[in-house]
Amino acid sequence: MLRNFILKFSSLNNCSFLHLTKKSFLMSTAVSTDSVDPIQEQYLTENCIQVDRNDEIIGPVSKRECHMNPLLHRAFSVFIFDKERRMLLQKRSATKITFPLVWTNSCCSHPLFGIEQNGVDGVKVAAKRKLLHELGIDTVNVGDMEVMGRFIYLARSDSIWVEHELDYAIIVTNFDATFKPNPEEVSEVRFVTPDELNEMFIGGKELFSPWFSLFYKFHWLKTWWEKLDDLKSVRESDDVIHSLN
Repeated sequence: MLRNFILKFSSLNNCSFLHLTKKSFLMSTAVSTDSVDPIQEQYLTENCIQVDRNDEIIGPVSKRECHMNPLLHRAFSVFIFDKERRMLLQKRSATKITFPLVWTNSCCSHPLFGIEQNGVDGVKVAAKRKLLHELGIDTVNVGDMEVMGRFIYLARSDSIWVEHELDYAIIVTNFDATFKPNPEEVSEVRFVTPDELNEMFIGGKELFSPWFSLFYKFHWLKTWWEKLDDLKSVRESDDVIHSLN
């Protein structure tokens, strides 16, 4: 099954991928500053961690400011795989400020300045916090998380909001627990095989977050999926930061 995914993935030409990612990047519902959901509005006051391109901390920056200017800030993307090697996808809720109602990886968010700024350890603590908040998952511990590397990307959601993140990719394997998605954050969840994910991309009916699309495009996801039993063999060096676009 994974081999079929790899072959199909490799056969995608640049034109078809650009068509898919253009939809994913640009067709999400625009959210003006006047129409932000009250709960999401509260999160805009949180202090993210502004960093330079070497991941050196510059200082605190509000979530609002770093998503409007945009300023590079630290983030994380969690990829959860169950015991059957299926990956957990979530569709972002309609009230999300950036990229609402698009499919993405299991959980994505930001460590907070002051309490979660201690590099890898801080990011893992933040990931544990957000797994509980977004998906009701309280069984994944920081020791279950494998950081695979750091990645920079820039993607505009609409005329106001934009993501510019230095993203820590985190993998959790052998997940076997219940979860309860928070409707303020997540509208739908789905476990997928490699073939099923490939069909979602090729079918063109689904929208995907730009960061997830870039992990897909540049084979990072494929590589990790192949090596779930030996993730350390494909883990990026601590001194490397990749630019995805």
